[in-house]
Amino acid sequence: MSSTYSNRQFDLAREQLVSLLRGKGITDAQVLDAIAAVPRHEFIQEVFRHRAYEDSALPISCQQTISQPYTVAFMTQLLQAKRGDKVLEIGTGSGYQACILAEMGVRVFTIERHFDLLETARVHFETLGYNIASRVGDGSIGWSQFAPYQGIIVTAGAPDVPPSLLRQLADGGRLVIPVGDQTTQNMVVVERQGDEFVHTKNAGFKFVPLLGKEGWRS
Repeated sequence: MSSTYSNRQFDLAREQLVSLLRGKGITDAQVLDAIAAVPRHEFIQEVFRHRAYEDSALPISCQQTISQPYTVAFMTQLLQAKRGDKVLEIGTGSGYQACILAEMGVRVFTIERHFDLLETARVHFETLGYNIASRVGDGSIGWSQFAPYQGIIVTAGAPDVPPSLLRQLADGGRLVIPVGDQTTQNMVVVERQGDEFVHTKNAGFKFVPLLGKEGWRS
């Protein structure tokens, strides 16, 4: 691939990525359709754009990354979000994960601690036609103004599940969050059942740290 990669070539590469994800166990048709529809190359710096549809994380600005497509698909599948659900995303990053959710018909609210990253993501939201609510802030304490949420997805690794996020989760809702140390994390799913929170986990992920009042201290 070169920097003059055509839209048709990008479309073909995206189709191949969807096939790869299906082969790796992603079965949710809504998730796969969203991956097929959202142009990941638009979220990636020009120097890395030829790698847009590799199944790998890539650097973006502010020493952050755009997550590996499999990780995005896996987390979104775990979230089990339905059209019309209200979902809070912690860590806007490039904006790609938020657009995947919006493509699925989810009402997305997203928080990013880096102003420059959020400004760039907002350009992508507008260019691609997604109506996504966004703000700069400490994602570890959530966005209580619009709670409760049917889903909360955290795209940074936390030392534990932030209590504020649990409080903002609707009954029957699901929280997907990487929890561990700053080297590796387990992907934890928390389902709220009334006043009880049921945890399950999947091993073997690596994210940038969740910094904030209820995350890692910077």
